[in-house]
Amino acid sequence: MKKVGKIILFVIVGLIVLSTFVFLWNKSRPVVVVYDIVSPAIGTIENKTVATGKVEPRDEILIKPQISGIVADVLKEAGQMVNVGDVIATVTVVPEMGQLNSAESRVRVAEINLKQIEAEYARQAQLFEKGVIAKEEFETADATYKKAQEEKTNAQDALDIVRKGVSQKYANLSNTQIRSTISGMILDVPIKAGNSVIQANTFNDGTTIASVANMNDLIFRGNIDETEVGKVKEGMPIVLTIGAINSETFHADLEYISPKGVEQSGAVLFEIKAAVKVTDSTFIRAGYSANAEIVMAKVTDVLTIPESTIEFSNDSAFVYILKTEKPEQEFDRKLIKIGMSDGVNIEVKDGVISDDKLRGNPVDPKKKG
Repeated sequence: MKKVGKIILFVIVGLIVLSTFVFLWNKSRPVVVVYDIVSPAIGTIENKTVATGKVEPRDEILIKPQISGIVADVLKEAGQMVNVGDVIATVTVVPEMGQLNSAESRVRVAEINLKQIEAEYARQAQLFEKGVIAKEEFETADATYKKAQEEKTNAQDALDIVRKGVSQKYANLSNTQIRSTISGMILDVPIKAGNSVIQANTFNDGTTIASVANMNDLIFRGNIDETEVGKVKEGMPIVLTIGAINSETFHADLEYISPKGVEQSGAVLFEIKAAVKVTDSTFIRAGYSANAEIVMAKVTDVLTIPESTIEFSNDSAFVYILKTEKPEQEFDRKLIKIGMSDGVNIEVKDGVISDDKLRGNPVDPKKKG
């Protein structure tokens, strides 16, 4: 029994030694690296840069009152379309007491003068009918009477303007009715009924009643890095991607590059503007954030290969062309002439033909298995 146990023990030890020897022998063998095989293809290479910014109306007009007062009524709201002359809001004038008192006093004085001159005119008219006075004296009295009437009217109009902001004579030109100066869409109405507003003057911009813009004339306003600004120029086509509208891209034409850069977070950025080609099928809201792809250079129908297949040495570029595949892969190293790259694929000008098979990335043995 002891003899059988010893035999089993020797067998187990022998198997362990043998398996260890096999493991070490396999590990000492050189690893054969297998590579993906890549074929050149005819394609298009674009060299482009990306600018970040937002889409906004080319001209956003701020509507301000021409008179100070209290907002009586707001007739429009954001999102509505307006035409030139449409009333957006009405303002009730709050008269200044000194001006009001002066205007009322002027009216009373004008009425007193008018009554006096009217009585004198009546007497002169009677005398003229009787032939007592000459026609010239009557005409003088008539002119004085008409001047008094005009002064009374002017005084009353001045009082109405102080009280109401408009006279009866020019009611259709009332400053109390805040009208749109352009046709377009109302983007914002920052005031409400009951708010106090002041007119624009030398010392103040005035209260904004509404902002109006033509939403069919939009621009992309963004920034481009100083390393790229020298490669772009006015007139270049731009493809816009709007974050809020992922399903569609928009085209634009670059029309402005700022001559002066601004430093932001350690980088010098230059402002650019591009005219957006608006489509009828999609409504673009003001302020949408967007990315602009600017194509700086482009080649079409050229032989391309993945940039990962190239080995760079100093100023030269090499590829490995498949010589034999079995039993093991063998490659020939070849000098090539390259052109434009988009970061993934690169143009090959010389050294490779479309029938060549190139060495790609190593194949992961785990994925292969």
